[in-house]
Amino acid sequence: MTESTAPTGSAPHGTDPEPLRERALAALLTARKRTALLTDSVDDRELTAQHSPLMSPLVWDLAHIGNQEELWLLRGVAGQSAMRPEIDGLYDAFEHPRATRPSLPLLAPVEARSYAAEVRGRALDVLDGAELDDARPLVRSGFAFGMIAQHEQQHDETMLITHQLRSGPAVLTAPVPPAPTDAADLAAEVLVPGGPFTMGTSTEPWALDNERPAHVREVPGFFIDTAPVTCGAYREFVEDGGYTERRWWAPEGWAMVREHELAAPLFWHRDAGQWLRRRFGVTEVVPRDEPVLHVSWYEADAFARWAGRRLPSEAEWEKAARHDPVSGRSRRYPWGDEDPTPERANLGQRHLRPAPAGAYAAGRSPLGVGQLIGDVWEWTSSDFLPHPGFAAFPYREYSEVFFGPAHKVLRGGSFAVDPVACRGTFRNWDLPVRRQIFSGFRTARDA
Repeated sequence: MTESTAPTGSAPHGTDPEPLRERALAALLTARKRTALLTDSVDDRELTAQHSPLMSPLVWDLAHIGNQEELWLLRGVAGQSAMRPEIDGLYDAFEHPRATRPSLPLLAPVEARSYAAEVRGRALDVLDGAELDDARPLVRSGFAFGMIAQHEQQHDETMLITHQLRSGPAVLTAPVPPAPTDAADLAAEVLVPGGPFTMGTSTEPWALDNERPAHVREVPGFFIDTAPVTCGAYREFVEDGGYTERRWWAPEGWAMVREHELAAPLFWHRDAGQWLRRRFGVTEVVPRDEPVLHVSWYEADAFARWAGRRLPSEAEWEKAARHDPVSGRSRRYPWGDEDPTPERANLGQRHLRPAPAGAYAAGRSPLGVGQLIGDVWEWTSSDFLPHPGFAAFPYREYSEVFFGPAHKVLRGGSFAVDPVACRGTFRNWDLPVRRQIFSGFRTARDA
């Protein structure tokens, strides 16, 4: 079992410096365009407001993006002096929890924009002159530039969550995603044969530390859903008393249900006999065929128990997403080694919602499992733990400090994730109580 590799220079995940430089430039520019959309669509009052104690003010994210870019590209790669060292502490995510950030002396919107723009101008000059075959791991293959593009896109997703939590009329719009053409013919589940496969990566140049290194995992055979669980299926759980039956819930999940009087996914409410939801300022009927969204790990786990199934482990999820049973190798993505396209996956905030279950036939795995990349983050049963041989890089606080049973792994990426921050090996994690994130799930069972 080996990881897939592409001919030199044939794809942007190679190590040829010039394609990587072009890829880094495109990734940085794409991220900044999205950041501008998310911050220019609201006025200064909304930029500085805290729309939920779970989230930072949007203006904090904006300046934090610039500060991290300065730390890693201007200071770390180029060795430049700090532009504004007095603000480093204000935008240190570990020093100040989100709930307290509005009380900090943050940069005003005009200052935050100016700072981020000045940093970006200097960073592009650094990229233009960087030797991407440099022996330093931070610079080699443009890693630092890819890391910063991913960081900005991750904060763009965070800011999109803030947009979902804000009250008031819609300020973002997007076309609806494509409908599936063969959903009626899809099997509900498929068998993933047992045996070893290569998990993780040692070759993807911009993979983050928790994705590394590639290693062989033995996974017994299992069945997995061909699509994420839909709102319609989840509604059956709700209407069957799922939130009132203690037997389906982990003890901590049941305590959460009782304490917060939960009765349905976040943003759902019942009115005149219909289930409605609020989505980016618009109230609409809950779409039956769309993957369920905004459910916690506890809710996903309870549904799976109610359905007589379980959540897949992280290793099962990745095997379903990457393993090619014919060649025995692990692909970059379910469909192969090629980068995501609009025909293969719902990514990049292109639609502001998941596509109906069964969409994106071109993105399915060899076994016929679809929508593994994009649409919704998928909860797995696994705790967030390091791969064997893990080494923290370039700092412990990215992954290592979160390892342990407190956080559960999510895989696959949502409609809010940009392709630069989403691949078959990408690992996300969160507390099992989290509901505001763009999270859904699919189920599995033993073979």
